[in-house]
Amino acid sequence: MTNNNKIYGINGPVVTVLGKTELAMNEMVFVGEKRLLGEVIKIDDDKTVIQVYEETSGLKPGETVYATGAPMSITLGPGLLTNIFDGVANPLKAISAQNGAFIPAGVRAHSLDGTVRRHVSMRIHEGDSVQGGDVFAECVETASVCHKSMVPSNLSGVVVSVKPDGEYTVNDELAVVRSAEGKEIPLTLCQTWPIRTPRPARRRLALTKPLVTGQRVIDTLFPLAKGGAAAIPGGFGTGKTMTQHQLAKWCDADIIIYIGCGERGNEMTDALSEFRELIDPRSGRPLMDRTVLIANTSNMPVAAREASIYTGITMAEYYRDMGYHVAMMADSTSRWAEAMREISGRLEEMPADEGFPAYLPSRLSEFYERAGYTENLNGTEGSVTVIGAVSPQGSDFSEPVTQNTKRFTRCFWALDKSLAYARHYPAINWTDSYSEYLGDLGEWYTQNVGEDFLACRNEICELLATESSLMEIVKLIGSDVLPDDQKLDIETARVIRVGFLQQNAFHKDDTFVSPEKQLKMMQVILYLYHKCREILLQQVPISEILSKGLFDKLVQMKYDIPNDQLSLFDGYYQQIDASLADLQGREGAK
Repeated sequence: MTNNNKIYGINGPVVTVLGKTELAMNEMVFVGEKRLLGEVIKIDDDKTVIQVYEETSGLKPGETVYATGAPMSITLGPGLLTNIFDGVANPLKAISAQNGAFIPAGVRAHSLDGTVRRHVSMRIHEGDSVQGGDVFAECVETASVCHKSMVPSNLSGVVVSVKPDGEYTVNDELAVVRSAEGKEIPLTLCQTWPIRTPRPARRRLALTKPLVTGQRVIDTLFPLAKGGAAAIPGGFGTGKTMTQHQLAKWCDADIIIYIGCGERGNEMTDALSEFRELIDPRSGRPLMDRTVLIANTSNMPVAAREASIYTGITMAEYYRDMGYHVAMMADSTSRWAEAMREISGRLEEMPADEGFPAYLPSRLSEFYERAGYTENLNGTEGSVTVIGAVSPQGSDFSEPVTQNTKRFTRCFWALDKSLAYARHYPAINWTDSYSEYLGDLGEWYTQNVGEDFLACRNEICELLATESSLMEIVKLIGSDVLPDDQKLDIETARVIRVGFLQQNAFHKDDTFVSPEKQLKMMQVILYLYHKCREILLQQVPISEILSKGLFDKLVQMKYDIPNDQLSLFDGYYQQIDASLADLQGREGAK
């Protein structure tokens, strides 16, 4: 076999090498004299195809492709948090400091700063037996996160030497382990991992705990489990990015991985600026202390967009293995699918639906299956929760990316253009959305929030469904023909929509609402509803009930009661009873 790794053809990000080579499938390579980063994606008897993660302008046939002998990998260790990376884990701040705002081809920097010294506390001793996943050292990565350095998953043996606690860089040798084969392998604070290979765990656990977001339409109607996967489909301007920002700030995850995959540059600039300014409500420190940002904008090489999703999920699994709960936001998987479609077209593969490759469903499933709640190799428990935005053209949810995403996610938050244009946020449509995690999470809500949480939630959903069907009649012939009990259903549903589901991200008491307060809000709304139904049975006109102004009062309930004074809800029951007292026990005339 000859090793004639010379470029024969260049088609955008796709480079062809003729003849037999020693390159392996998914091997990371350096292409041309600029040593552009690439990956082998196809091998035939007579040619090898490589996708290049950088701009190929200026690349010429005849230049050499350099093998590395290793798969496409990233370096993991302390220093990932607070950083901003491109799709292949190049730190953008470090590259910008060296080369300015525009990144030249072939330039890369180590993902971890090798000059920073951190105080490291060793957790192993000479003579200890260790195995993959064991924590051998800890250091403070940020003021919010303790970094736990782990023995590589494929290594086990006996510790033969250990450095004392002290100040070290990520590349310093801290310990040496003698493997069963007799090899002495050094341990450092960092390790590499191939991005397309899921990190191992001891076993998967049942998804029985919710990812509490503080957003009522999510926590109450369509909850997401820790370790679950959710899709947020919506057209342009419906609030996908805004919803993900709210979740990143308020969800009860320990680590946030935010991936801007193929989004517009100005939108990513807003996201980067906003994340720097956000204060973590849990610690009072900047939210970036527990956040990793991956910025791969639409003007960056298309192949790197495809890799950015795998880079992000690998980082998420790394922190999961430490025992942290990680929430990963992918914005958006449609741009990732479009990158696959472009590369597939350049490879002249047979297209499937709307030009997407036939392997689109399998790629989506590979990605979403890496979410999960696991028992790790070191005995800790951690989770990776994936929230993927989908950008269907023209808000058409029947297109292939949305439809295939629904196959592999159990939570579907459908964003509605009409709600967004009416300034109803989050613009999640309560008739098109669903969550299959509700049955798994029911016991948690019953034990930790209230025994009647699910009953209240179900009744709220029934009222919304009733209103949806009644509004079809109202649009045709008006509301005057409806009986009073149906008018009450519509009025109560209005309170639910405007007073409960609609949320103000800029109000201190409404931007985040605990499940306990959500339950109390539902209980008050339903108490008024049942009270009014009793009065209607006494032939009292609905107009007299509405004249009391109680429904408008409940719409403002979310602003009037601070999150730390839930006892004030008792005043609403007293006010409802007092206002309706003169209508009870008497017969009214319609």
